[in-house]
Amino acid sequence: MTGLDAAMEKMRAEGLDDAAVESFARQYRRLREGETGTLAEAEIEPVASLPDADDLTEDASAELLDQAVVVKLNGGLGTSMGMTKAKSLLEVKDGKTFLDLIAEQVLDLRARSGARLPLVVMNSFATRDDSLEALGRYEDLSAGLPADFVQNKVPKVREDDLEPVAWEADPAMEWAPPGHGDLYTALVGSGMLSSLLEEGYRYAFVSNSDNLGAVLDPRILAWFAAEGAPFLMEVADRTSSDRKGGHLARRREDGGLVLREIAQTPDEDVDAFQDTSRHKYFNTNTLWVDLVALQEVVSANDGVIDLPMIVNRKTVDPGDKGSTPVIQLETAMGAAIGVFEGAAALRVPRSRFVPVKTTNDLLSLRSDAYVIGDGRAVHLAPERAGVPPFVDLDTDYYKLVADFDARFGSGAPSLVACDALRVVGDVAFGADVVVRGEVTVEGVERVEDGTVLEG
Repeated sequence: MTGLDAAMEKMRAEGLDDAAVESFARQYRRLREGETGTLAEAEIEPVASLPDADDLTEDASAELLDQAVVVKLNGGLGTSMGMTKAKSLLEVKDGKTFLDLIAEQVLDLRARSGARLPLVVMNSFATRDDSLEALGRYEDLSAGLPADFVQNKVPKVREDDLEPVAWEADPAMEWAPPGHGDLYTALVGSGMLSSLLEEGYRYAFVSNSDNLGAVLDPRILAWFAAEGAPFLMEVADRTSSDRKGGHLARRREDGGLVLREIAQTPDEDVDAFQDTSRHKYFNTNTLWVDLVALQEVVSANDGVIDLPMIVNRKTVDPGDKGSTPVIQLETAMGAAIGVFEGAAALRVPRSRFVPVKTTNDLLSLRSDAYVIGDGRAVHLAPERAGVPPFVDLDTDYYKLVADFDARFGSGAPSLVACDALRVVGDVAFGADVVVRGEVTVEGVERVEDGTVLEG
């Protein structure tokens, strides 16, 4: 039995559907045949300019909005912040969780437009139960559709012989998430794509559940539908903080748009990848998909969508660098921009990109530097003029949510007038602390209630 046969058999025994197995098999064959999954600088060229969302004026009609569905990727556990449940269940603003605010965003637009506008989430096995329980507090969010579908998993394969790895100490570690490119495979394999099309939904608005700035904008929907594009990626201007994020480019051979991730970049091209003056736009991971076009692509391709392979080299136990070296085969959902003929990109303001990846981000979001605005979208306070405060908390004491919460037990300090806050050491913050300008806190155990810190 070959390594691929063994991996496919393992997937079927786990109950994974044909679309998931076939998608993995295609990636595996590329790896076995020597593909590296890299995209060299010589093969692409920068994108000089793009249409701008700020120039859009026409709203989608009620009829068009009635063909839209909101899809949120909700598979993350927030393990990097020490969480053991869905990251989207973390309280982020005014006592609300990510999922609370997402539900309110959908219900607000539904009330204003009269459209059906279902919310559907892509869960993982680990996030499903808690997330569905939380969303169950809101009546008929999915507008009669299944409330969710579940992302797949793939076997980790040994780096030396490409056999599926065995790890008796913890068999769960034998599996890996296949990257958010699994969105399309999971839509097909779960039957969700068929259900959406049968109910007359054509346009999917897709974003991460930890990005509360990503709210369905009727102007973008109207533009997307009028352009007739099968796929649209929202991109924003890159800054130095985005140097490692996937960027937009054009293929030299045909001018088509592509997404390049850092994991796909040859070592000799990393400097060019990180040159934000050369590659100006980064993928916000907010996408629009014409579901009819998606159905056509998968129907012509044996039920799957062929995305560029990402080779992720790790050890089977990520916490044990001496454990078996493995390869995780992944894909990025934004890479579909290179698969759909006629795919487009749209420059959007930074206000549509408010992710929470660390407790630094969480402190900013919980503070008054961010507000809940029209449509229940979370965005920077007007006084910030589009620039978020820089926050750098000592990772020895604040990296994990439980430790972070213990040190900000009375709430986040005011950061609306803060340029930068750096905290060195183990410092607890009292209530109603105000930070202005550029401040470093070091050498104290507690910042007392009502303290004004001014740089």
